[in-house]
Amino acid sequence: MANSDQIPEGILLGIGNPLLDITISADKAFLDKYGLQSNDAIIATEKHTAMFEEMVADYKPIYLAGGATQNSIRVAQWLLQKPKATSFVGGVGNDQFHEILLKTAEEVGVNVKYEIHNDKSTGKCGAIITGEDRSLVTDLGAAEHFTAQFLSQPDIWQLVEKAQIFYIGGFIVPVSFDAVIQAAKHAAENDKIVVMNLHAKFLCKKFADPDLNLMQYVDVLFGNGDEAKAFGCCSGFNASDIKEIALKAQALPKLNEKRKRIIVFTQGKDPTILAQDGQITEYPITPVKKDFIKDTNGCGDAFVGGFLSQLAQNMPLHVCMECGFYASKVVIQHYGCNFPDHPQFK
Repeated sequence: MANSDQIPEGILLGIGNPLLDITISADKAFLDKYGLQSNDAIIATEKHTAMFEEMVADYKPIYLAGGATQNSIRVAQWLLQKPKATSFVGGVGNDQFHEILLKTAEEVGVNVKYEIHNDKSTGKCGAIITGEDRSLVTDLGAAEHFTAQFLSQPDIWQLVEKAQIFYIGGFIVPVSFDAVIQAAKHAAENDKIVVMNLHAKFLCKKFADPDLNLMQYVDVLFGNGDEAKAFGCCSGFNASDIKEIALKAQALPKLNEKRKRIIVFTQGKDPTILAQDGQITEYPITPVKKDFIKDTNGCGDAFVGGFLSQLAQNMPLHVCMECGFYASKVVIQHYGCNFPDHPQFK
């Protein structure tokens, strides 16, 4: 359990796409109908409009507050147990869905500041569960219009200045690149920590793009095995082994040389790979009994949230990892990225 007296308010700031999750259980035929893979994340196109309509009309969807980055911040806040230890910014519409998102985040103590777009709808994410896999289809809505100008507003910039750790989701990179760079530059210039997440295979080319040069700002990078391989391919690493990709990613040039970059690649039930300072550490997974698993969607977000909660307290890396595993095991036993009132991690 965190010692909340020693945790500064606003130490962790999340920047990402707040989305309402619409979750259903379906079969392969549903995936095939809309050209989806069983374990993937994509941005919705015109053909997916009918998919969202079918999910609502023909299934019994569960509506949950979501958005990968906001999920991780909520989990970190839950573990820190100090009101407003974390903050979150992102774009929403002026509708009932943004009220649901706001209530869910504020209930656990996150200091939420949304940029509200009156002419847009709040973004949504269709989560199609097939067995233990999840396919995510995102309609960004208002989240696509989050601006660097909003981040620059004095009351919002105060959150940036207060934060010591920034968690920036990969999903917001193609949407609000100016805002991402604005925060990342501030962090590099002030010896703060930038944590990012590849979040999807299609985003890896952004992280590998030498013109964008995003990786120079990244102190901690998360991804899963498929994303790691995509990133390695886009970066021209000429490697298929996850450990080798992690080492090469860890060694990429960075602006703030005071901090050694950390790479964390999860691999489902296989050991999680951590690379730092030219060394690989493997963390074996203790699987959750199948009967206890309710929803794998949010499991990865929870892992990052657990890690961040300990990073915010300057805990050793092995403790950060242990808390990540703890949080993911808790969340996997709930629908969506949800958890009991009080954490049991010590």
